Amino acid sequence: MKDLVDRLIERRKILFAQESEHYDEKSLDELNSFSELYKFSKINSTITKGTSVSRNLNQIIQGNTSETNNISNELSLIKAEKKTLGISAKSLSEKIIERHKSQQRDEPEYHPSWKLMRVIAGHTGWVRSLCVEPDNEWFASGSVDSTIKIWDLASAKLKLTLTGHIMAVRGISISDRHPYMFSCSEDKTIKCWDLERNAIVRDYYGHLSAVYSIDLHPTLDVLVTGGRDSSVRLWDMRTRVPIHVMTGHNSNVLNVKARAVDPQIISTSSDGTIRLWDIVAGKTMKVLTNHSKSVRALSLNSFENSFVTASPNQIKKWAFPEGNYIEDFTPPHNSIINTLSVNHDGVLFSGADNGSMNFYDYKTGVKFQESETTKMPGSIDSEGGIFVSTFDKSGSRLITGEADKTIKIWKEDS
Repeated sequence: MKDLVDRLIERRKILFAQESEHYDEKSLDELNSFSELYKFSKINSTITKGTSVSRNLNQIIQGNTSETNNISNELSLIKAEKKTLGISAKSLSEKIIERHKSQQRDEPEYHPSWKLMRVIAGHTGWVRSLCVEPDNEWFASGSVDSTIKIWDLASAKLKLTLTGHIMAVRGISISDRHPYMFSCSEDKTIKCWDLERNAIVRDYYGHLSAVYSIDLHPTLDVLVTGGRDSSVRLWDMRTRVPIHVMTGHNSNVLNVKARAVDPQIISTSSDGTIRLWDIVAGKTMKVLTNHSKSVRALSLNSFENSFVTASPNQIKKWAFPEGNYIEDFTPPHNSIINTLSVNHDGVLFSGADNGSMNFYDYKTGVKFQESETTKMPGSIDSEGGIFVSTFDKSGSRLITGEADKTIKIWKEDS
């Protein structure tokens, strides 16, 4: 009998040594005090230990009363430990199911699929900028060929070609309160075009390098631009006087957007950050650093107090005014995303460097269509990229500017 008890004690020492090897009890308790799975593993360990002790107790119950009492005391401690942990396999399963349900997304709203409606050729370089005028009758496109072309939206016929920039036109914005159109270019300039005379009436100088993005404030006569010099600049559109030169980004400013309420300026950069700006003080209100790579795309919407940004393989949704992170759109668009657009029906479009196109339900973040653009005959594979996109004012037509030098118009497949 003594040999049996000695073997039992030796076995208990081995088990304790194994547990000590796998668990640092103090640190594990601190790190996992709220972990149901940790508690569950402790219960399993406890139950296993209790089963082993019970089996050994039955084996020596007839032989040694003192050992019996010791093991009985150990069983009591095990039962107390199990009660202290306060969790069972059933309750653990229920909690995991509840958590999974809480993390599940709502059912996305039904959206028809989108198909190619028309291809417009006319530019002799990549199409890098698009803007639809407020009355939804025509739209403007800017290209690496340094021209701006005006197209009839219904017939897709060329109405006008504007020349004045000497390098690629990277951004266009059309005022809904004045007969003006503004453009920015890699030639470091911003130009104001009088749409009644089809002529340049003002130039804005100040950027030290290429200007990549431009937007108009919806209620103030203020123009905002961002560029390769890592600055965001505010301009008085009437006097050409710079109001603020806002610094903080460490690399190219790729996108700027203006809105009527704070934060009134949002910018994204190649440094992987998004900045929300106070236009009164001319300083950063908040920096968002969730992206790990260059943030190439930014889009606002008119129906929800939120915005979306994109970097390679990621599309993230944020809440105004604090810029709180909401969610990632799934499944991710596994490519270098160049452009995002949202329409009034809650359809989010993302276009990528390799020509892939994804359509998401904006409210739930769920993808409902994946496709690829149609390259012009004779184009090489590297000319399949989508650089810029916008929905028309009705939201029923999507316009994309692409690397094959064409503009494509897409519509819902009814």
